[in-house]
Amino acid sequence: MPDRDDVAAVSALDEPTRRRIYDFVCPKRDALSRDEVSAALGIPRQTAAFHLEKLADAGLLDVEYARRSGRTGPGAGRPSKLYRRSRREVSVQLPGRSYDVAGALLAQAVEDADRTGESPRACLARSAADLGRDLGLPEGATDEELMTLLAEAGYEPRIEGDDIVLVNCPFHALAKEHTGLVCGMNLDLVSGALGSAAGRARLEPHDGYCCVRIKRAVTPA
Repeated sequence: MPDRDDVAAVSALDEPTRRRIYDFVCPKRDALSRDEVSAALGIPRQTAAFHLEKLADAGLLDVEYARRSGRTGPGAGRPSKLYRRSRREVSVQLPGRSYDVAGALLAQAVEDADRTGESPRACLARSAADLGRDLGLPEGATDEELMTLLAEAGYEPRIEGDDIVLVNCPFHALAKEHTGLVCGMNLDLVSGALGSAAGRARLEPHDGYCCVRIKRAVTPA
């Protein structure tokens, strides 16, 4: 599921005046004051100040202080409160996607292939398995612990009979266009997370599911 702070940040832009202010501030090279925003958009200063603060509270704008006059020392006056676009990245996708993870794995595979002379697919398999191990599933983990890890990774796991199935694929659009490559990467990632029990994961595509299925450690009697 998307991060709650990201959802709140996107929700903050639903108010029309606030969105106008955000769109005005973002492309500017220099940070802007409340007076500058008010004058440029033709809105009252109090309105500009209110929405600028809401955008800052949501993490969409950064706040800084500076004296625009360039004067310093006694008598220079109080620094102005200024706003510029935040460096924070906000992303909300439903269902959850992890295209940034796929991009990082694919880029690493190309770099590794150039350096070692191995095939990009072999490098991708290794990088995906390493990432799976880094997820931190303990040795001998229960199905419940595995379900928690998979849920945090965006797979939306659930139990169906002897299997743990993954309702959501974090790489859905890529998997549709590059099925063999991305599904193989997905299997390597999940297998890496399973560690010594990696044989529990297999490719078994079903409509409406991720391509990977996992044999439960303890199956029902």
